Amino acid sequence: MPQLLIELFSEEIPARMQAQAARDLDRMVRERLAAAGLEPKTLRSYAGPRRLTLVAEGVASAQPDRKEERKGPRTSAPDAALEGFLRSTGLTRDQLVERDGVWFADLTTTGRATAEVIAEIVPDIIRNFPWPKSMTWGTGTLRWVRPLRHVLCVFGGAPVPFDVDGIASVDFAVGHRFMGSNRPFRVKSFAGYRSGLERRFVLLDAEDRKLRILVEARRLCADRGLELVEDAGLLDEVAGLVEWPVPILGDMDPDFLSLPPEVIRTSMRNHQKYFAVRDPATGRLAPHFVTVSNIAAPDGGAVIAAGNAKVLSARLADARFFWDEDRKVSLESRLEKLKSVTFHARLGTLAERVERLERLAGALSPRVGADAAKAALAARLCKADLTTGMVGEFPELQGLMGGYYAIEEKLTPVTAEAIRDHYRPVGPSDQVPDRPVTMAVALAEKLDTLTAFFAINEKPTGSRDPYALRRAALGVIRILLTSEVRAPVRELVADWYRSLRCFVDPGRALYASSRRTTGYLGSRPREDSDVFLTYVEEFETALLEAEPMVVAIDADFDIRFDRSAAAGEAPKGEVLYRFRPYPEVSAEVLDFLAERLKVSLRDQGRRHDLVDAVFALGDDDLVRINARVEALSDFLTTEDGANLLAGYRRASNILKAEEKKGDLPTGPAAVLPDAPEEETALVAAVAETAPQVARLSDAEDFAGALRALAALRAPVDAFFEKVLVNAEDPGDRENRLKLLAQVRAAMSEVADFGLVNG
Repeated sequence: MPQLLIELFSEEIPARMQAQAARDLDRMVRERLAAAGLEPKTLRSYAGPRRLTLVAEGVASAQPDRKEERKGPRTSAPDAALEGFLRSTGLTRDQLVERDGVWFADLTTTGRATAEVIAEIVPDIIRNFPWPKSMTWGTGTLRWVRPLRHVLCVFGGAPVPFDVDGIASVDFAVGHRFMGSNRPFRVKSFAGYRSGLERRFVLLDAEDRKLRILVEARRLCADRGLELVEDAGLLDEVAGLVEWPVPILGDMDPDFLSLPPEVIRTSMRNHQKYFAVRDPATGRLAPHFVTVSNIAAPDGGAVIAAGNAKVLSARLADARFFWDEDRKVSLESRLEKLKSVTFHARLGTLAERVERLERLAGALSPRVGADAAKAALAARLCKADLTTGMVGEFPELQGLMGGYYAIEEKLTPVTAEAIRDHYRPVGPSDQVPDRPVTMAVALAEKLDTLTAFFAINEKPTGSRDPYALRRAALGVIRILLTSEVRAPVRELVADWYRSLRCFVDPGRALYASSRRTTGYLGSRPREDSDVFLTYVEEFETALLEAEPMVVAIDADFDIRFDRSAAAGEAPKGEVLYRFRPYPEVSAEVLDFLAERLKVSLRDQGRRHDLVDAVFALGDDDLVRINARVEALSDFLTTEDGANLLAGYRRASNILKAEEKKGDLPTGPAAVLPDAPEEETALVAAVAETAPQVARLSDAEDFAGALRALAALRAPVDAFFEKVLVNAEDPGDRENRLKLLAQVRAAMSEVADFGLVNG
């Protein structure tokens, strides 16, 4: 069957857009061909600096003929209705078929030649291509990421003629911009197209370009006794910048190695797209770099390497200037600048966020076994590097540079590490903090992000998550599960609300409002005064109430008041903060963490329904929840687990049906005279097993609790096989319902088995 080849040739396409553009081209062509009844057997797309290419194999030479039966009006309908139906079908009355008093038309549509369909599909794709950014050029109206120069379109070895905004389709391609003759060459097939490009110094496939870069860069480094610092993200980007990659090893001034290695690598990577090089003997960066040229230079790249070295030196000189200047100012003295930086319009400045983090890290310290004073100090300084010149130049180094500056100031290694790693884990592969002080600060940072935005009702919706709350939630989960820290979520959210107490100090007055508690201080009380301590207690009570809470500050002390405050409660003014009630926020944060935990466990091969079954118990300790899920997952893979689950469902279904009729009988089941031995056996088994399951669950031995439950499998099976629950005798029926309720209650000590699928 014929082959379809498309090349969209333009000026340089940004590297970051190429992979998605190839996927979009694949999707759009596939969808449109399928809609036309021309679905190909295989389809592949490629992206490079100047071209998007697609090849589809096994495309039929023409659309199949289509037969359609169209229903018309009833035979008794007015003539006007029938005439309209005939016009829409193009048939005459004697060509219609009457069936059950209704006219039907049998229509046959002859399939069009595929080339005609392609001539409509490709222009439509070009006009509607979903570039994230696009432009027009010249006098045309067509939008493309960069000026589109030509469109190669060949089907079955022959060109497909069409025009897109004055750009006529062609059957030729061009090679490298600088190398070779740059003369067009005719194309009839993908094999000839690909080989023709390679002869003209263009590697079509990004994977081929990446492989060439890696192999040659490793060889260059090995020849000098060095080792390439591999970077998958940079490799993807560089492969999108060159059509004929030629790695070149360059030298840099060794004096720059006194800079932190992350600064050197970031400058190389972000500004110059260079790969770093290390000395394998020491594991440290070497005074060299690898750049990737788009041409094979006659001198082997010596001039290119020298020019790139000069540019890198200029970049690193700037970095050294920032490094030297930043170290002249302590982290502590930088905190004043945070007062002029807004974190969020409804959450205050970065300085106020730091106050929350300081108090929150101190509150979390006992949970993770950290020194509260050290954790509070690290939290106080963790955002100070945001005001440094280095972080201003390289925002991705925030936190990391704070750690370096803390070391330069001779702060303790514990403090420096906590500042450096307080953003971790950033992604699923990032390292999780494992030292107590760092854990306290990292947990505080993520908990503040998560809870604060929920408190002002800025929650993620669909794919929209502008404040990276999903990432913060996964960070909280990974820290807690990795360290097995026992920190119930509701208590963590309450700790955040209590951290707002940091705004109550002798230099400020606050107005905390709820339906029950109103507190207001219009003067500067001493911190140890009775009125101040009483007010703080009332303020904290208001924080955790179930009503909306307002925090505002008086104008005399930079204080503003709630516009909605009732007359006489407080002076009118402007709201500073308004937070949603703690009960609502804590419930939503818990649900949000549950959803993120499902994602995390699913990535590990766990079932999401088991998370639901465990969360239904009302537990909010993520470590305990995870332990329950693991035990339940293992148990349900056994024969006892599967059969006991089936027994639970039978018992639950019977009880639910009876609950609709009225209240279920309560209390333990008894051994009745003349009761079937299967009933008596189950009564004894439940009486023995239920306390054991409860005891093991309380001790958090969930695997043991499930093993104990497994003892119910045989008596439950026998009971349902031999005993009729809805017996005619009311006493027997009531006793058996009590027994099933006891079985359900015993199993519900571990999880809500009613939410388990399968």
